[in-house]
Amino acid sequence: MTSGAADTRGTSGAALVWAVGMLGYVLAVMQRTTFGVAGLDAADRFGISPAALSAFVFLQVAVYISAQLPGGLLVDRWGPRAVLVLGGALLASGQLLLAVAPALPFVVAARIFVGAGDAVMFVAVLGLIPHWFATRRVPVITQLTGIFGQLGQILSAVPFIALLHSAGWPVAFGAAAAASMLAAAVTFAVVRNGPRGTWSPAPAVSAREVARQVREVWRRPGTRLGFFGHMGTQFSMMVFALLWGVPYLVSAQGLSPGQAGGLITLFVISGIIIGPVIGLLTARHPLRRSWLVLGIVAADVAVWTAVLAWDGPAPRWLLIVLVVVLAAGGPGSVVGFDIARTSNPSPNLGVAQSIVNLGGFLASLTVLAAMGALLNALGGFTPEAFRAAWLIQYPVWLFAVVGIVVTRRKARRIDAARGVVPRPLRKVVGAGLRR
Repeated sequence: MTSGAADTRGTSGAALVWAVGMLGYVLAVMQRTTFGVAGLDAADRFGISPAALSAFVFLQVAVYISAQLPGGLLVDRWGPRAVLVLGGALLASGQLLLAVAPALPFVVAARIFVGAGDAVMFVAVLGLIPHWFATRRVPVITQLTGIFGQLGQILSAVPFIALLHSAGWPVAFGAAAAASMLAAAVTFAVVRNGPRGTWSPAPAVSAREVARQVREVWRRPGTRLGFFGHMGTQFSMMVFALLWGVPYLVSAQGLSPGQAGGLITLFVISGIIIGPVIGLLTARHPLRRSWLVLGIVAADVAVWTAVLAWDGPAPRWLLIVLVVVLAAGGPGSVVGFDIARTSNPSPNLGVAQSIVNLGGFLASLTVLAAMGALLNALGGFTPEAFRAAWLIQYPVWLFAVVGIVVTRRKARRIDAARGVVPRPLRKVVGAGLRR
């Protein structure tokens, strides 16, 4: 598909399709994070420890990871529209079950449904973009997708929590379920996979051929570079937003639930502001995307080191810096999808983007579980326990950075063989300053 073909598409139709797809994804992010922001309420309601609480989110993320490759294959085979409808129905089912869950086994089933539905939503929305927008606009629209999707965290941190505390657990989770079901219905009515003649399903293949395609996509250095870039930038902000952020701010930093919710809102707003900048830099300097990713990882490491080294609760200004820097991790992780997009042919994009998405969520899963176990071993939600638990992030950052550096070298060798050589970084910076 050429950019010229894409340029002929109606802007209003593309915007409508993308907006409806985005609605489903925003609600998916809300459903993903509702259990985390209600973590202390869930611990009281079901009588569970920090380790058990993290186990539920661990299960949700494990299902999310397990569904990534099947979700990517379904997008390539069925199309984004069908997958968005399926994902919305699964999310609604999971949240409805959680609303009425009388015991822990029902909570387990509910989080399985939510994890499966959430797993396919982002990849499905990404699957719409190359078919509805001009090629030159794809990096920015991809960034905007990741950015505006995080509005779901505001929905969970503010109106959902307010409804939870005013109307109770069943009403809050029931309302969340109704929202995703409504989004699925609107998607079915409005969304199409692409303008007429621009989308065709991938051919049906055997399980052996699927495995061969996955191996082939993984062998491309650009796919692995996107995988490690997504890992390094995403996991810290995901662990913070998905489960441990609000309990940490309340129990270890001494904030009220309202103040913690305010910082989560700032987190999302910061991502919305930072995202377009990263999108423009990605589009303008495609051969320097890995430097952008490494810069975000370095900022994460620096600010967490400052917070954890502080004797006692950190000052409010430092917590604000923390959430702003963490917010850059969302747009930063989307750079990994853009790297994979430009490194794989169109029929493999769903699989490639699913592989990239595995990077951050595998790391998130590891850190979530390890933090839960360590918090439990060290006595629960205490400042000392949280300080030790957050240190688990550092070896994961190191692993991701090594992966980025190694795979970038291999990707650049392939680019050099094709005659594509990046300009020296000092010339790139100098040209930007002269503009």
